[in-house]
Amino acid sequence: MGIYKRGGVYWYRFMWKGKVIRESAKTGSDKTARKIEAGHRTRLAEGLVDIREKKAAPTFKEFCTGRIEPYAKALSPTTFVWYRSGTRALLKYATLSGMPLDEIRGEHAAGFAAWRTSQEVVPGTINSSLRVLRRILRLAADWGVIEVAPKIQLLAGEARRERVITPKEEAAYLAVCLPLLKDVATVLFDTGLRPDELHRQRWEQIIWPNAGKRGAIHVLTGKSTATRRFIPMRPGVLGALEARWEAQGKPATGWVWPAPTKTEHISHDSTKKMHKKALKDSKVTPFVLYSLRHTFLTRLGASGCDVWTLMKIAGHSSIQMSMRYVHPSADTIDRAYAAMSEEPAETIAIAGRHKNGHNRKLSARRVERKITRKVREYRGFVVSAAGLEPATHALKGHCSTN
Repeated sequence: MGIYKRGGVYWYRFMWKGKVIRESAKTGSDKTARKIEAGHRTRLAEGLVDIREKKAAPTFKEFCTGRIEPYAKALSPTTFVWYRSGTRALLKYATLSGMPLDEIRGEHAAGFAAWRTSQEVVPGTINSSLRVLRRILRLAADWGVIEVAPKIQLLAGEARRERVITPKEEAAYLAVCLPLLKDVATVLFDTGLRPDELHRQRWEQIIWPNAGKRGAIHVLTGKSTATRRFIPMRPGVLGALEARWEAQGKPATGWVWPAPTKTEHISHDSTKKMHKKALKDSKVTPFVLYSLRHTFLTRLGASGCDVWTLMKIAGHSSIQMSMRYVHPSADTIDRAYAAMSEEPAETIAIAGRHKNGHNRKLSARRVERKITRKVREYRGFVVSAAGLEPATHALKGHCSTN
């Protein structure tokens, strides 16, 4: 009971005559919210206001059609497609489709997952729909349609895009690609762009080499604000883009990858059949085009690139996301351990059993303390030709030089 914050606004909740009173204080101040709550209690006690009946929540289908669809369309075409693909699958599940939004619980999401599993749908596809459901319920809670969003549990066993193409597989694949797919794959292999980012490239975003400076691709739109970045062009990428630029008459503006589609540029469907044919002809273990981004980032990580730089190049908003794309090989790990072991012999002798920096420092401190103790023990002696003798003897001339 009491006040709580949702988003940037405080709400209050209390029981009155067996009924729950829950309303927004419409303020970001906790003190003001408590005063508003107290005022509401007082008015109820004095009979100045009645208990307002709770407004019935819309069904899941009504909320998706009336609120989520316009919201997604206003964001971006890619976001709209993501919501649409998820809601289409969710609305086919009758139990969920006609259920009031405030009655949906985790068990209903589990029921949907079991229903889809019975149709032999892979966990990755089911989880994609569950993520859409989770996002919709969170938006409903943020917009005040429901009190709190239930927890949605995803299925285990989802296959991740962790396929890394070897240089040999890359050469075999590119050798049999049709011209369009070859250019697309070359750019993806050497830039780590997301396929959607490549599809929406414009000539205004291409910065050609000038005065000894390497050219770059300026990425402007994508999944988040971290998407905005500059990616240097390697020779293969520069060659592919220059050839397309010259073939199109060296335009200053327009799509880099134009196509007769609604968006006027290529999409995933534009290269789907070409990719399938190239995999068959090259006899390479199947992979999706997104694996080319994963391959680039894995190679970048194995080259010794620090995670902060990798995050910037990849367009990630967190280091944790970048770490998912880096899978060092066994050789890379061995080289890292070998580099740690490359120490001077005397340092290793002092360190004893361990060869890491922490223990080297501790061992060095122990040696330093030992020497300090010896200095204290020898402080009452002076060194003469005969060796160590008491200082008093030396001062009295009892020191022998024979």
